[in-house]
Amino acid sequence: MKLALGVEYFGKNFHGWQVQKSDLRTVQSVVESALSKVANHPVRVFCSGRTDSGVHAMEQVIHFETNTIRTERAWLFGGNVNLPSDVNFRWAKLVSDDFHARFSAFARSYKYKIHHNPVRSSLKADYSLWEPRPLNVDDMKAAAALLIGEHDFSCFRGSLCQAKSPIKTIEYIDIKSFEDELILDIKANAFLHHMVRNMVGTLLKIGRGEKNVEWISSVLASKDRKKAGPTAEPQGLYFIQAFYEEI
Repeated sequence: MKLALGVEYFGKNFHGWQVQKSDLRTVQSVVESALSKVANHPVRVFCSGRTDSGVHAMEQVIHFETNTIRTERAWLFGGNVNLPSDVNFRWAKLVSDDFHARFSAFARSYKYKIHHNPVRSSLKADYSLWEPRPLNVDDMKAAAALLIGEHDFSCFRGSLCQAKSPIKTIEYIDIKSFEDELILDIKANAFLHHMVRNMVGTLLKIGRGEKNVEWISSVLASKDRKKAGPTAEPQGLYFIQAFYEEI
């Protein structure tokens, strides 16, 4: 049988999603360990989108195959019993044989949180980027609107990106303010490595008044990573969900 599970995790103490050759702690390694105990055999999982060190997930989607017969409830609660406190399964579901957590997804969404306050917060430090300087949010919204649609996003592509094509389609970018918090929500058919964090770093330069709104169009047209802003810190980024026809 093939099963899919939704995974939630707090990324601070993980060296990203993917298993490393060394013994570094990763989300994949602890998830596979937990499921292997329930299955009584080694389990290899595949995810909807890898995340970097420090990045969180609300509903990462994984799948794996097994000959072990268990109920969906047994996989869910049995798996959670064997997981550490900073990662958990939210749901488990039997899926068809042709389902794939990565390749069956037709879209994905992320959220980026910015703590916008002159005074830092100890409670928010692990969950958001601290930005103490004034921001022109309207300019950030106007610049973000220029990124919506199908584009070559090479200028926001990380050096370790393995995607076959830099051309992606962004469905929306919403930027909202809530008291001292700024939240960016973005949905696209797929993302490049560091794409969201590089976009946030670029939008912040516009928000601070270092660059004007139109600058982002020239950055996009350049297809040059060096022309864009810096990579925003990882703790503000959340993988929200992957979208499928089946689940």
